[in-house]
Amino acid sequence: MKLQERDKRALMLLAVAATLVIGWWATSQENAPAPVVAAIDNIPSAEKRLTRLRQLAASVPGKQELLNQVSLELQEREKGLIQADTAAQAQAQLLQILRKIAKSQTPPIDLKNTEIGTTKPFGDKYGEVTVALNFDSRIDQLINLLSDLTAQKEIIGVSDMRIGGANPKEKTMPVRLSISGLVRRDLILDKKGAGSL
Repeated sequence: MKLQERDKRALMLLAVAATLVIGWWATSQENAPAPVVAAIDNIPSAEKRLTRLRQLAASVPGKQELLNQVSLELQEREKGLIQADTAAQAQAQLLQILRKIAKSQTPPIDLKNTEIGTTKPFGDKYGEVTVALNFDSRIDQLINLLSDLTAQKEIIGVSDMRIGGANPKEKTMPVRLSISGLVRRDLILDKKGAGSL
């Protein structure tokens, strides 16, 4: 079938018209306004929400003041952390504190041997270093030693205590104390990393 000249012109005009219609339709879709959505909330519920938001906004200064107070208290308490550059230095400092306390007892407690313990995380923000002490003492010396431990400015405490059978002649008993102190978390290596010290 052969197309007449007239049919060829009609097809060309149809193609041009179709292009114009498609172009007009595409631009009208881009510029079309967003569909109107009916308001779900009514005026009373909007007023209640506004009142609640005003109450929340009014509580912000009080919460900020409380946050500042708690931050200052945390800074004051963190002064009790053992200050050191490494975990080994923190353990050495803890051992030095314990030797000073033992010498200050009346009569002084003679530390037979000391062991540097492991380091481990203590919660999410802190680390724990441990030192073990072995010595012989009377019961009153041990109580005074434990009392003096709690009086230190550093955050230290007994994590393990073992008391052996008493010597009735000298009224002494063998004691093993494991004492821990808190340090900054960055001094403690995770088990996933290079391991503990």
